[in-house]
Amino acid sequence: MIEIRWHSRAGQGAVTGAKGLGDVVARTGKEVQAFALYGSAKRGAAMRAYNRIDDKQIINHEKHMLPDYVLVIDPALAFTDNITENDKPTTKYIITTHLSKDELISQIPELQDKKDRVFVVDAIGISLDTIGRSIPNTPMLGALMKVSGMFELDFFLDSMKSVLAKFPQKIIDANMEAMTRAYNEVK
Repeated sequence: MIEIRWHSRAGQGAVTGAKGLGDVVARTGKEVQAFALYGSAKRGAAMRAYNRIDDKQIINHEKHMLPDYVLVIDPALAFTDNITENDKPTTKYIITTHLSKDELISQIPELQDKKDRVFVVDAIGISLDTIGRSIPNTPMLGALMKVSGMFELDFFLDSMKSVLAKFPQKIIDANMEAMTRAYNEVK
């Protein structure tokens, strides 16, 4: 089973990102869960979203997990939230930041022994450049595809076009560009 934990603030698209990933995974015949837990529904409140992916039925519905991937959409949460909670020796971290990987790790003691498993991408900058708003969920999905190797980028983009079909073509195109840039820029 693959488990993913998203650290975000309400309004940054983590729930939508988790559900979009879930839609793509479900189309491949795998079992998937996508859900969120947050205290306040107010925009800007810290929250977490989750995914579970498996080849067989998922009967675990608990929020507690040993994540394979931790996606940190809001850069401040890398410093204030316990992003290494319940991690395992193989957990990979994808953190949105304008800092270099070395600069980020030097400021977060909990990540210093995980350097080879930490990846950075400026998902907020990418979303501002491509979508025109600070909604970094789709860039984070692009970075996840690169780091995880879960799906080839072209397959993922084609599948996400179906997920985003309710939006105008301009928004779909901007999200495709955001995911592609993050895929190519994650370090």
